[in-house]
Amino acid sequence: MNNFNNPEEELKYRQTKKRVREIRNFYYNLACYCIIIPVLIVINLVFVPQFHWFYFSMTGWGIGLIFHAISAFGYNPIFGKNWEERKLKAFMEEEKNRRNNLNN
Repeated sequence: MNNFNNPEEELKYRQTKKRVREIRNFYYNLACYCIIIPVLIVINLVFVPQFHWFYFSMTGWGIGLIFHAISAFGYNPIFGKNWEERKLKAFMEEEKNRRNNLNN
């Protein structure tokens, strides 16, 4: 178990660990895409060369891969770069203020 000096350090550690896991999962997804799509292309061209159905798999999975990358690397064109972190800090501050008001 990790020892932390304060809850904020522990929170940052957990957030960082979650982000690293998301990036790792994206790279697994990308590696599978790079292995499986060529296999599907070969299967398609060998067994049904007159109809190229592999484009459907390649496009669908590719779009999913793009969204996975956006999520894993934190690019968010709608809310901005640090929106989630700012919102998290605001909620933590609200909770702290609420607890202080209940104790007083």
